Amino acid sequence: MSQAEFAVNFFVALFALIDPIGNVPLFAAATAGAKWRDRAWIALYISLFVLAFLTFFYFSGLGLLEFFGISLPAFRIAGGVILFLLGLEMARDDFTANFSEAADTATGSGRAFVRKRFERMIVPFAMPLLIGPGAISTVIIYASQARAFGMKGAFIGVGIIGAVALATLAAFLATPVITKLLGRIGLTIVVRVLGLILCALAVQFILAGFAESTTGVIRPGVAHPY
Repeated sequence: MSQAEFAVNFFVALFALIDPIGNVPLFAAATAGAKWRDRAWIALYISLFVLAFLTFFYFSGLGLLEFFGISLPAFRIAGGVILFLLGLEMARDDFTANFSEAADTATGSGRAFVRKRFERMIVPFAMPLLIGPGAISTVIIYASQARAFGMKGAFIGVGIIGAVALATLAAFLATPVITKLLGRIGLTIVVRVLGLILCALAVQFILAGFAESTTGVIRPGVAHPY
């Protein structure tokens, strides 16, 4: 796998998991009554939270696996199962509907309002909706693949996480425009297509995990096709 392929695969997997476009309706509901400037600050805080949290696991995740005595193939399989369940839920139903009841609709403005709303949105919006077990396991798995590229792999990984965080910020800032352009049907289609892609990536993780933990069971070309 080349560095370009690694970057593209990592970005697609992480973008599909965080699903900033699909979460636009929930963000709109969670920030209802807020002024545009306050909504922008909330979006910025959430994006920085995503960047910091995922970067932490990108560099420390493999060390945590070693500490708990968990092999990487086992983690690939477990992560693949989690990704498949999340992708299946996204593909079969409106994933964001499960969190709509948790949206806070209080009104207000100012820095105190932004801080209070962000604190209330950390759970369940930032976690586990945006950053769940699937996103964490994906970051750790790709961090292991990045070792083959040395320091370049570390920079590429952080760059991809930053790009996804930036895409999340852009999507949330464009909430009024995206909601108007796509409509509820369009947003549902986006969620389900991303869910299908996520299911396929999850199966690939599971195949790679079995290939690394067994001999001759899965062909190398199937476990690592590109």
